[in-house]
Amino acid sequence: MRVLVIVLVFPPASDVEKEIGKTTKLSMPLSSKLTDADLESNFADIAPPYTDQQAVVESARCLFCFDAPCISACPTGIDVPAFIKKITTGNTTGAARTILTANILGASCARVCPTEVLCEGACVLLDRDDDPIKIGRLQRYATDQANDKLLHLLKPATPKSGKRIAVIGGGPAGLGCAAELAQLGHDAVIFEKKINAGGLNTYGIAYYKMKPAVSLTEVELVKSLGVEIRCGVEVGRDLTRETLERDFDAIFLGIGLGEGQRLGIPGEELPEVVDALTFIEQIHTEPLHQIPLGTRVAVIGCGNTAIDAATQALRLGASEVVVVYRRSEGEMSAYAFEYDLAKRDGATFLFHHAPVEVIGDGGHVTGLRLARMHTRDKGSLSQIAGSEFIEPFDMIIKAVGQKKQSDWIARIFPELKLNRNSTPVRDARTGQTSLPHLFTGGDCANGGREVVNAVGEGKKAARGIHEFFGLTSKGSLVQPSRWGVTNGPYGSGLDAPIRVAELEEKYEELSPVSHPQPATSALTSKNQE
Repeated sequence: MRVLVIVLVFPPASDVEKEIGKTTKLSMPLSSKLTDADLESNFADIAPPYTDQQAVVESARCLFCFDAPCISACPTGIDVPAFIKKITTGNTTGAARTILTANILGASCARVCPTEVLCEGACVLLDRDDDPIKIGRLQRYATDQANDKLLHLLKPATPKSGKRIAVIGGGPAGLGCAAELAQLGHDAVIFEKKINAGGLNTYGIAYYKMKPAVSLTEVELVKSLGVEIRCGVEVGRDLTRETLERDFDAIFLGIGLGEGQRLGIPGEELPEVVDALTFIEQIHTEPLHQIPLGTRVAVIGCGNTAIDAATQALRLGASEVVVVYRRSEGEMSAYAFEYDLAKRDGATFLFHHAPVEVIGDGGHVTGLRLARMHTRDKGSLSQIAGSEFIEPFDMIIKAVGQKKQSDWIARIFPELKLNRNSTPVRDARTGQTSLPHLFTGGDCANGGREVVNAVGEGKKAARGIHEFFGLTSKGSLVQPSRWGVTNGPYGSGLDAPIRVAELEEKYEELSPVSHPQPATSALTSKNQE
């Protein structure tokens, strides 16, 4: 059954959105499907901002816990009860300062964080069979107020240390690291190969979740701290390692993940076969009515990027979108709420099927040869003999993961030690690698997690660099309700972020009587691991 989704209309794109750099266009004989007005409606904010009254009412529901699990569930350690308390008293400026002090990208994280498995999923109100506090929407309310009023809530440290750090990559990890370094008194220079910084926040987030203007505003916030950002500069092409090591005292590596993985099947080279991130990037860099789109679209993969691609294809006007996944519904990596959204938008899911060939005619996609898959006892897959069939499609979107950056690392830092999964070996607390002057964090180091994880890891690496210079780093945040208490939780998820399922296991260990069984929900499943 197909469901009609009614959304609100947002105003025309702002000037800052129009400044997003152009990317390589998808060249294929496909056409747009909807009018400009329809597209504006379909890509309006999925969660509209709170009004002043809504924010006060929602914040008043918070219990302001003594040991707030929402802080432990936040990878940047935002003092959630503190900023919510400030909203209740009308101090939105103070609320925004509390947020941005912990997470310089608090505005984008308010929109894109999977709060259901982080702060909101840890909310104690869930134990009362109640809705959790809408932390993400309250965080957006506070940070939007600060941005709308052009408030400068953070300042670089004085005096300066005289140390210079090169930050390779201007995504969430690089921005988080550089901002923290500036506030610790160091000079940070970001080298970003694209013409705009922000990484996936600028180019790769579903358009109905966040517009590029939010990310570019945060880039300006980082620059206001004294951080220099050099865009259009690629290390290894425009700048050598030797130059960096000569001109800088330390290096932070925050280059994210590489290009999308290939399917490795015949016909993949046809023009209507595109990578999901390329498809999403074009939505951010081209007018929506000019984006080429098929009528019947297949999305290969079932992670969160696949869901974003499927949902946006539908909102662009595709008649039908089929998500093809080789394993079961319970084994997909997409979050349950993302999966539900795609189904509400009308996406169809085909589990236990894998593509074996892209069918073409006259140099263009006409279909996809699929085969049913069987899962063996140990989890490996095998194709069921005689199960192949052809399904008609005119566009294929690949969303089967991204390559690690091991090739780039081997070329620029050949002596750097890597883990078996091709990520750099690093100290979890400081981000320091096997090369003492080189630190890392974000997707290139963790293999691919959330924006908020990248910001937190960049921030920890900045403190690690501070210690590398022989300076004393700031301690972890202590929740104000615990000031003077010498034992128990320190209250911050920055050093030891924990997800909802993990948090429930901890509670079970600490208090098995009051928690005889871990809470069960669609979110505490294997999908969230």
